[in-house]
Amino acid sequence: LKEYSILDSLPEKEYDDITFLASEICQAPVSMVTLIDEKRQWFKSHYGVEAQETEREIAFCAHAINNPENIMVVPDSRMDERFQKTPLVLNDPNVVFYAGVPLVNPDGYALGTLCVIDNKPNALNELQIRALKALSRQVMKLFELRKNSSVLKKTVHELEAKNRGLDEFVRVAAHDIKSPLASITMM
Repeated sequence: LKEYSILDSLPEKEYDDITFLASEICQAPVSMVTLIDEKRQWFKSHYGVEAQETEREIAFCAHAINNPENIMVVPDSRMDERFQKTPLVLNDPNVVFYAGVPLVNPDGYALGTLCVIDNKPNALNELQIRALKALSRQVMKLFELRKNSSVLKKTVHELEAKNRGLDEFVRVAAHDIKSPLASITMM
């Protein structure tokens, strides 16, 4: 997760567009791009809710990343023993329905989810599930572009530093060669 340098980054329209589309497609009032670190669930983007993060222990998404190949759907969390007594179900935002697609990097690690939430029981049809999975792949492409851009900037910076060192070497070497040549010419 740290390789992506995305935790605690500023909001970005590309991610906000994806959460908006996820909510509209799934007809759910809340959607988020979440990232799960050691202690918390942080929201890169959130639609329909103001929170920025929650504790990992109460996060639905922390369960979803345990099975990175599959979408996790909880039709009614009040009937699910894993969640029925958590603060997210009992208090605001009153999570009843949850569907989360793990955000899996090319190495197979689940970093978080693209999820949709409702405060009433719900279900997704096959088309909505396919669309949510497609949007999750777009989120991962944005993550990979961010990571590659960061690596590229670092490489360019290193090359520029090496070029400055090479320029200095050439300047010194040229000066050192000119001095003996000037002496030989004068002799």
